[in-house]
Amino acid sequence: MVVSNNVWAEDAALILRLNQRIDSSPLASSPSFPELSPFPISNPFVHKMPPMAAPSTATEERLHLSSLFAYDALPNHQDLDSMTYNAKFTAGTGTDFYDCSLTSRRYALVGVACSSIFGYACFATGIVTLANHGVMGVTHMHLQPMYSIDSQLVEILALAFNLIVTLCTESIGFVHDISLRSALASESRLRFNTNLRLLTAARGWRNPNGALLNSISAILLIISYSSASLVFCLDFQWVFTEDESVALAGLPLLILGVALLLQVMIALSGMRAVKILTWSSSPFDLTAALVHHTQLTPATSRCMRCVSALEVFGDPARPSEIQPSAWHAHPSIRKVVISLWGIVAACAGWAVLIMYLWGKYADSNTGVTPVPLTTQTWSFIPNLQNGLVNRIEYVVPKIGIQWWILVFVNVAIVQGPLTPGLHCSELIANVIRDERQWRCATRRKGLKTATNPVKPIFTHPICLVLFVAKPFLHWMFGLSFYVSNTAEEEQEMQLAVGMLTAQIWNLCIALLIFACFFTFVALRRPRGPQPAAYGHVQTLANLVDEWSPVMWWGHKEDGIPYCHAGTSDHPLPDVKMDCVYAGSDAGALASEFRKRGAISTSG
Repeated sequence: MVVSNNVWAEDAALILRLNQRIDSSPLASSPSFPELSPFPISNPFVHKMPPMAAPSTATEERLHLSSLFAYDALPNHQDLDSMTYNAKFTAGTGTDFYDCSLTSRRYALVGVACSSIFGYACFATGIVTLANHGVMGVTHMHLQPMYSIDSQLVEILALAFNLIVTLCTESIGFVHDISLRSALASESRLRFNTNLRLLTAARGWRNPNGALLNSISAILLIISYSSASLVFCLDFQWVFTEDESVALAGLPLLILGVALLLQVMIALSGMRAVKILTWSSSPFDLTAALVHHTQLTPATSRCMRCVSALEVFGDPARPSEIQPSAWHAHPSIRKVVISLWGIVAACAGWAVLIMYLWGKYADSNTGVTPVPLTTQTWSFIPNLQNGLVNRIEYVVPKIGIQWWILVFVNVAIVQGPLTPGLHCSELIANVIRDERQWRCATRRKGLKTATNPVKPIFTHPICLVLFVAKPFLHWMFGLSFYVSNTAEEEQEMQLAVGMLTAQIWNLCIALLIFACFFTFVALRRPRGPQPAAYGHVQTLANLVDEWSPVMWWGHKEDGIPYCHAGTSDHPLPDVKMDCVYAGSDAGALASEFRKRGAISTSG
């Protein structure tokens, strides 16, 4: 009993020191700072105590001898440490410490509305065309007189059309991504701010964010780009004058409209099925929202641990001069990079196969053109009218709905790997964007937690490259694997399915450059002692101990044996490279208190 009483006397002194440190800290002046209580608080954001007064005899009254035995009521040793950290965390945040980003919500809904309008327009145009001219009908656009038009105008219109389809699918995808992120958070399965939207699913087959509807969304995305490449064709007018002009094929337009509208329905149903905490694409608003709603618990002594050190035993660590790459930090990024190189290899194999078939059947009476592949016949945009291109082609003489469906399925199968590959590349771009935002915390202007959902697309180089590459690479695929649907008198007369050797190699070179760029980005290692997070919400919760609209990260407290690094609403000094960092002084006192409690229990 003598040993036990001495231990409890030392515990009383520790509690007094802990309360005096908090009472005397600048955070205690905040009206939102809750009073520290020796009793466990299960939810510090719901069960709030009255504001603390200045140090007085009331503080000592709280330390009555009977309150010392409150430690026995703690369910585990981590409660006091978590309580101390969360109190400090709340004090640094105030009441509005994360942005619900209603502006992003408005932008997203406007984008979905525009996508719906475009989908209805395609659907209506397709229905009218089919009603007036049959299944194989086209809508005449009356753009140019005879012979002044060439295939380049058709390809330019196809590129612009692919860009519009990309804008629609990106708007729909943003809503789907936000709802899926919230669904994963509600299931405690959210790890990163950015996820593979079509390859990650919430639990339940009937869930709008589940595996079934995500698979359907992936198929609809492939159908959207495949149908977009079949919309434009040349229409010859022979009744009054021999004119030709660009026409819109009715059936591909109808399929495109249906695909877009179904994607809108899936995205909106997913949005209504889950409570969205924040619409912001910022990982900091998401992390703050998860902590505020007690869906995420920060660790108090991992202020110098990066995302790749989550499984490392022992929390204290020295600052590192270089951080791990996204390749090592995010397991899905490795799969994305490998898939990109797989697409490059498949495209090169496709080109070699076409060259082999051309060499084997060039002298036969087939659809293989006798023009060899030389520097004279190599071009970026092929001129199919003069026939001076190296290609193999199959002509369907009498077309009907069954042939249209067969051609459409072939295009979707061949184009299928490209669409998911470009979609998965979003993961690399967004993860690097999140890390770049986090590393602003050590710069002069600091880190701004709120972000405009449109601004990163045009200001972040990687996001801009991906936004331009998506429609461009789909368009280049359309140049390589073409379906020449020629019409006479607003009726499609024949379908010619062809593959152009030079354009396939052009696509392969473009994909090679694309894969090299994203591989370099994924393998690049950030420099500086600031721990890398790459949008990992648990790591950000561990690193950010004070929340504000503008934050700086750096050295906060000296200590023996551990220092503390964290965030603040004002610039902080650089961390000390020769020091060991683990947590705040309050966390160290709480750790010492737990150790003494263990001695008391054993005594």
